[in-house]
Amino acid sequence: MAFGVDELRVLRRALAVALHPVPLAEHDVQECLHLADSVDEAVREAGRLRAFLLADLARYRDALPGTATGYLERLQDALAAGYDPRPDDLAALRSLRGNPAAAAVLRRCQELAERSVRSRLAGRAVTVPAPAAPAGPRRARLLALPGGRAADEPKPKPKPQPKPPAPDERPVPKPSEVFPPRRKPVPPPGQWAVG
Repeated sequence: MAFGVDELRVLRRALAVALHPVPLAEHDVQECLHLADSVDEAVREAGRLRAFLLADLARYRDALPGTATGYLERLQDALAAGYDPRPDDLAALRSLRGNPAAAAVLRRCQELAERSVRSRLAGRAVTVPAPAAPAGPRRARLLALPGGRAADEPKPKPKPQPKPPAPDERPVPKPSEVFPPRRKPVPPPGQWAVG
């Protein structure tokens, strides 16, 4: 995630207020709330993208051996993003053992799987650097920064927030839905040859 110049300015001001509490103008509070919403949306979008990519990987795996090249590309991208290979991936790669690229990816996946098993047996959790969708309920919203409002002002009642769509409510599109096949142009009816 990258922040723009304005977002960095808001973030810097919010951090300064958190370290040295002072009254904060309403405009500054609104900017902080807007930034928090933007970060929340980016996290949700990253989760949706990860779910789509993993579903895409599963579709290519299910269509093997005809999709070997596409599957290997998607699997390598997923591994680079911190994906932990599953038994289905190892079985699929073993079925492609005649392919030199698949054999190399199989060796890498076996090493990762072995490392994951050893970590679990040692009682440590495997850390995955890739971003994941939020698993539980949405994190609490930032309503006001500490010290950002005068103590004698009445606290406003929080407005009810619209419920965000759950990730399960949105179906993951198929590649053919995202990129429809190209159709050959049909000549206009006036150009048909009469025989």
